[in-house]
Amino acid sequence: MPGEQDPGLQLVHLLRAITVDLDLFGAEFAARNGLHPTDVRALISLLDAARSDTTATPGWLGAQLGLNSAAVTALVDRLERMGLVRRQRDTRDRRRVLLVVEDKAVTLGWSFFGPLINEMVAAMRSFDEKDLAVVQRFLLAMRDVAAAGRRTQRNGPTGH
Repeated sequence: MPGEQDPGLQLVHLLRAITVDLDLFGAEFAARNGLHPTDVRALISLLDAARSDTTATPGWLGAQLGLNSAAVTALVDRLERMGLVRRQRDTRDRRRVLLVVEDKAVTLGWSFFGPLINEMVAAMRSFDEKDLAVVQRFLLAMRDVAAAGRRTQRNGPTGH
């Protein structure tokens, strides 16, 4: 186990602190808008999918959030009733349902998270391109480690 002075451990603690702050920020957004924290995670996943041209289906969303199909159905029903998400038939495979984030959700999210995002982007302007490339590489590596850790926990230490 690394000691408290280990630079890696100090960065882990800093990442955890940022995660807690962002999670609390998201919880405040959820509370103000009558959403469950899982609703917020679902919207983030769907927005990320749209940005990366990933096809978002209920099955895909369930895998992203670790939810079974009944829970995903209830989640999507709730978001649809609020006008934040809509189901849309896939034009290539009519049996498949796609999930699309409505403009209302984007506007709502931007009204709350926009100022924070703008401040974060402004703070990054003090770093040069090389610094930002290192930070991006670091964050991608940490994301991969966290995802692998989730898979290990879900599947058990033996991978079964």
